Amino acid sequence: MLSYAVGGESTVGKTKLTPEEMSKKLDEALTHYEGQGQKALMSALQEAQEIYGYLPLPVQKRVAMTLNISVAEVYGVVSFYSFFSLKPKGEYVFNVCLGTACYVKGAQKILERIEDNLGIKAGDVTTDRKFSISACRCVGACGLAPVILVNDDVYGRLTPEEIPGIIAKYKEA
Repeated sequence: MLSYAVGGESTVGKTKLTPEEMSKKLDEALTHYEGQGQKALMSALQEAQEIYGYLPLPVQKRVAMTLNISVAEVYGVVSFYSFFSLKPKGEYVFNVCLGTACYVKGAQKILERIEDNLGIKAGDVTTDRKFSISACRCVGACGLAPVILVNDDVYGRLTPEEIPGIIAKYKEA
């Protein structure tokens, strides 16, 4: 069985795993899907992302090899579905809604304030992997525009001035 170690640490549950432990855990998870092809792809990718926190190319290659499908097929699925990530995400993900209602009510200024406060741009993660920022098209809370999600916490009717306080809450956690 081939192993792929990707740099960094992951947290599965609340336990930190080394690259070697993640690789071993991936090998164990993928044994359930050997040779099953496309029908097992979503499940295999979900398990892999739970282990690594994202789906780097070496992990995608391992999934493709296990399922006996091409890396292009794996990448196509990973890049199509928004719940799969090609980049590591922070412990706290600031997801800014840029849908029409939120955008019209100032979501771009909210996003810029988050970027300024965290010192990263949308799509990036802080060096300590505590925070990352992403933008989405709609979270379905248009009546609360502008809206951000921090993991499962929803913040609505925001102003840029409120952002430092929200960030501080998660820095203290």
